[in-house]
Amino acid sequence: MSSIADNIGSVTRRIQKATLQAGREPGAVQLLAVSKARPPDNLHEAYAAGQRAFGESYLQEALAKIEALADLDGIEWHFIGPVQSNKTRQIASAFSWVHSVDRLKIARRLSEQRDPGMPPLNICLQVNINEEDSKSGSRITELPELVAAIGELPNLKLRGLMAIPDPDQPEAELRTSFRKLANTLKQLKTDYPDAGPLDTLSMGMSGDLDIAIAEGATWVRVGTALFGKRPAKS
Repeated sequence: MSSIADNIGSVTRRIQKATLQAGREPGAVQLLAVSKARPPDNLHEAYAAGQRAFGESYLQEALAKIEALADLDGIEWHFIGPVQSNKTRQIASAFSWVHSVDRLKIARRLSEQRDPGMPPLNICLQVNINEEDSKSGSRITELPELVAAIGELPNLKLRGLMAIPDPDQPEAELRTSFRKLANTLKQLKTDYPDAGPLDTLSMGMSGDLDIAIAEGATWVRVGTALFGKRPAKS
């Protein structure tokens, strides 16, 4: 069985190859280790192999890991799960990034509850790119108003967009979904140059990261390919 360190090396090489094949600059794509449901020992092993950014979806589980691994210098915590209103205060305090902001109410709460003495909270807007009833996220038509409003909030840095396209789409349709997200970000950056950096596309996972990178991903969220099959929920 491969170790987590071996898996990180393999995924990193895969990212580098896909980045090169897409004609993009080396280092243009960063690896976010999706560590939800993984024990702190797994994260410690990944950290020892050079991984620094970890993505969590369940707040209480994440807070316990953040405390357990507080001595690891340079570790960076990303919240990637649905954000509930009653969880924003703790998320605003404990994380560097939130990839899953889907409405203005949540953005306002995160801004209000972020300590002004901390760096601004990096956020991505989650987009329901295939307009699936079962998925969280804003519709593309809602984004301009959302971007304009969030650009005025003082303790947030609007970095870009995140999406989880339907993984069961044929490859051509999946590629179209990623491209649609990338084109949407370009248009928003043109239309709202002062809203934030708008330099980030959080898209692509273990099974489709190569396609996502070809279409412009800057963060790929990888769990299974690093840590193995996720344990069943108890």
